[in-house]
Amino acid sequence: MTDKWNDRIVLVTGAGGFIGSRLVEKLFSHGVRVRAFVRYNSRAEIGLLKQLPPEILGNVEIIRGDLRDFSAVEQAAKGVDTIFHLGALISIPYSYVHPVETVQTNVIGTMNILEACRKTGAKLVHTSTSEVYGTALRVPIGEDHPLQGQSPYSASKIGADKLVESYYRSFDVPAITIRPFNTYGPGQSNRAVIPTIITQALSGDVVRLGNLDAIRDFTYLDDTVDGFLLAGMADLWNGETFNLGTGEEISIAAVAELIFRITGKQAEIQVEQGRLRPEKSEVLRLISDNRKAKEALGWQPKVGMEEGLRRTIDWINAHLDLYTPEEYGL
Repeated sequence: MTDKWNDRIVLVTGAGGFIGSRLVEKLFSHGVRVRAFVRYNSRAEIGLLKQLPPEILGNVEIIRGDLRDFSAVEQAAKGVDTIFHLGALISIPYSYVHPVETVQTNVIGTMNILEACRKTGAKLVHTSTSEVYGTALRVPIGEDHPLQGQSPYSASKIGADKLVESYYRSFDVPAITIRPFNTYGPGQSNRAVIPTIITQALSGDVVRLGNLDAIRDFTYLDDTVDGFLLAGMADLWNGETFNLGTGEEISIAAVAELIFRITGKQAEIQVEQGRLRPEKSEVLRLISDNRKAKEALGWQPKVGMEEGLRRTIDWINAHLDLYTPEEYGL
């Protein structure tokens, strides 16, 4: 990667987020000149980028703006070779409360990125989500599985994905779509289920959760980021989509029991009504068919579930002051 990317300018949207900040760190380590687009707020917060070593953060160009503002996106994209577009509103519970903002950010924001690519010639690595598949109609889920909008969030990402496809087909915008399944790891907020379980288990005797029977395919952070890097290197700018998942499934209840065993803390699990999705919106089963990513990108998940959980638990335990386990974060 060093020879291909050394000294090139790359824009990462959503750079202050869980996956985005780790991607920034990895890109920098390969000699890439990274421009980080973070959502503006009056406190000048940069999210998880602040966890990066000073020698990295000091060399990252930070641009604050809003994906819904085309002029801000266009300015950020000038002179850029590749855009890794991870910026989005990703909380499913938040999308029930604020569907309009979710759609505006995820759909209009992606269109602005595509227009910037069209004007500048930048290549695009676009981020999708396994949520676009909805409850599995067949397993494992391949990239040709029907898309089902079972929440405003998933519908907004389906719209964004289809815009990327259309800009490739209509305007020859060089693009590739990466579709991660449930990513977890150090730094993730407790609006995601694994940090929710860990923080509550470490802090008390009760763990409050939603649907315990939901089945997911969890992928460790570094494996997901490796998929993004390989996609950027692959020269497959043909509008195709690639799943990033382990191909292994586990229920939320089983994840909780595994976390209890690793931490040595046996908590009582309580199902809390406020954490349940509306019945027709619940995604019951997700499991990836990752053969396409393996064959075309050379991607292979390397970190097993237990090892990934141990690393995540260790990080959260050392940073428990950053979490509010008693609150259900949107």
